[in-house]
Amino acid sequence: MPLSLKDYLVVGISSRALFDLEEENRIFEEKGLQEYIDYQLEHENDILRPGTGFQLVKALLRINSLVSERKTEIIIMSRNSADTSLRIFNSIEYYGLDITRAALSGGEGIAPYLSAFNVDLFLSANESDVQEAINAGFAAGIICTHPEFPVDPQKEIDQIRIAFDGDAVLFSDESERIYQEHGLEAFIEHEKINARKPLPEGPFAKLLKTISYLQKEFPKDKAPIRTALVTARNAPAHERVIRTLREWNVRIDEAFFLGGVEKSEVLKAFGAHIFFDDQPIHVDPASRLVPSARVPYKKQEITG
Repeated sequence: MPLSLKDYLVVGISSRALFDLEEENRIFEEKGLQEYIDYQLEHENDILRPGTGFQLVKALLRINSLVSERKTEIIIMSRNSADTSLRIFNSIEYYGLDITRAALSGGEGIAPYLSAFNVDLFLSANESDVQEAINAGFAAGIICTHPEFPVDPQKEIDQIRIAFDGDAVLFSDESERIYQEHGLEAFIEHEKINARKPLPEGPFAKLLKTISYLQKEFPKDKAPIRTALVTARNAPAHERVIRTLREWNVRIDEAFFLGGVEKSEVLKAFGAHIFFDDQPIHVDPASRLVPSARVPYKKQEITG
């Protein structure tokens, strides 16, 4: 009987999000595909350095050692061909990562394969792949790569800490659009009027629900994942958020209603292993302190 991944927390990750492939990406962009292929084949046995998503992936896989039945699955989802992927798999084996599945599209887009693998979260440094994933209704983030910040492959994470922005990430961008188009006062008034009306789901709502479900399988003080909401909202716009999470029956372990206070230091204090936000003004400074990914807005279809 074929294996179903429906009951797993499934993370699809590109090779460039898992490993430091910035030099290889530079060769591809500046010299073209054939130069990139030649370089990868020539360096096939050279082990890649860990990238921004490495420690998160390692910690997610570690959850499987804590339970009797496997709960997490990592899928390599890359535009590499099978021929250029051996270096990636050699590096996976070198670091002892329990990753056995891959989708290698040979230059084509990744988004069509996300549903085939029941992916809950897709992480990539390729903006077009992430945009297509968001448009298709998947939680996805453009991971910030900083090769100048080396990742320690030996470091162990006892508890994964994931931080989410609210509007346009956990929730839809409905309220965000009101703020952008009509200003702060209109936004606050709108949220006060609709305080008891749950916010529409955003691209990461399903992921949060999946994580919450996984958390409930462990004693609260031993949950392998801890979550935080880090939002620019403050009172009185906080009430609608709290009531929405209550309506969804999900658990957020920590919540920070910052009202314009810089997010970076809060994320550093929380110890985030990944932070998701839709705005570069928050993601860029945060990525210098904690692993971060930008969530693009879903592009609306134009009809008529």
